[in-house]
Amino acid sequence: MATNQRSLSTLLTRRGVPLWRDVKVLQGVAQVVSAAIVIGFLIFFVGNVLRAAEVRGLSLGYDFVSQSAGFNLPEMMIDYTPADSFGRAFLVGLLNTIKVAIVGVFLATILGTITALARLSSNWLVNRIASVYIEIIRNIPLLVQLFFWYFAVFNQLPPVTESIRWPGPIYLSQRGLYTVAPTATGSFGVWMAFVAAGIVAALVLRSVLLRRQMRKGQDTHYGLVAAIALIALPLAGWFLVGDAPLTTDYPVMGKFNFTGGLRLTPEFAALLCGLVIYTGTFIAEVVRAGIQAVSVGQFDAARALGLSGGQVLRLVVMPQALRIIIPPLISQYLNLTKNSSLAIAIGFADVFFVGRTIINQAGRAVPVFTMVMAVYLSASLLTSVLMNIYNKRIQLVER
Repeated sequence: MATNQRSLSTLLTRRGVPLWRDVKVLQGVAQVVSAAIVIGFLIFFVGNVLRAAEVRGLSLGYDFVSQSAGFNLPEMMIDYTPADSFGRAFLVGLLNTIKVAIVGVFLATILGTITALARLSSNWLVNRIASVYIEIIRNIPLLVQLFFWYFAVFNQLPPVTESIRWPGPIYLSQRGLYTVAPTATGSFGVWMAFVAAGIVAALVLRSVLLRRQMRKGQDTHYGLVAAIALIALPLAGWFLVGDAPLTTDYPVMGKFNFTGGLRLTPEFAALLCGLVIYTGTFIAEVVRAGIQAVSVGQFDAARALGLSGGQVLRLVVMPQALRIIIPPLISQYLNLTKNSSLAIAIGFADVFFVGRTIINQAGRAVPVFTMVMAVYLSASLLTSVLMNIYNKRIQLVER
């Protein structure tokens, strides 16, 4: 009897603590209960949505994706006509969103970094200009700024028949910006092999020469050698492939508008300007905070070694500051991507704009909004994963 009581006591205790008082056991039970509640709520919610849709005769299927869209789109990166399907129209909007996000992130990062350095400048005028820019832009809603760029700037340009001409040639009017466009020829694919070889050679040479320099303490000019390889191989390929891999397509004025060349629409330009200038202010503060978080002793030690101001920033400060900058920078990249949905206010055909148009044509609100949400969710997760991978690579490894 005593043996059975001791066995029962052993089962009900863990390291001398009763199971009903064990923190780890309680945490596990709480997680199971929480998961059951969340799953139950989702089942209840989805069930109600399905029943409500059935009562109202609404279809939640995606069979409409293959149907003819029947509407035009003002901007596209791939061929599209109203006879194409809703799915292809949605793909056009998706590609436009990706284009805005990639170009916007690139330009906003450059603008934000330059503004951060200007904010840290010892020159009073440069410092004040950067501070005023940040304080003004950050406190004006992005939607207001988009309206300003579209209606007060780009819509006030002269008509297409009176286009402003800049060297290039570049034509600027209410229809947008037209300039020379590079066009691939039949030898472009072969030339790209030389470009890829140049990139690989540059990376390999930089890595090998950098290790040799660190091992022997002799300057191997690894940066210069890598740059030469990166330029020399594509340049040699340009002459070896025969015909020129790229030709130029010039815009030509037709009866009502320009044809040919590369066009930047007013909607895209207004959206890009608004997103870059607005997000650049937040990136500037992130970069400034990261640089100022580096110990002053690091600056003094680098200068004592005889490094120039640029070398101090590039070789000593920024590698340490990036460990602080990257995490909040991810949030700014995500904000820029999601804020691109405001393009609907100025008529840019992003994924949200196209989604709304599909809803008007097909009457499938729930499936379309699900697709749109999936796009933004996927973009956010992909950006977070890539930036987190880079963040882990630059973190200090503790031993």
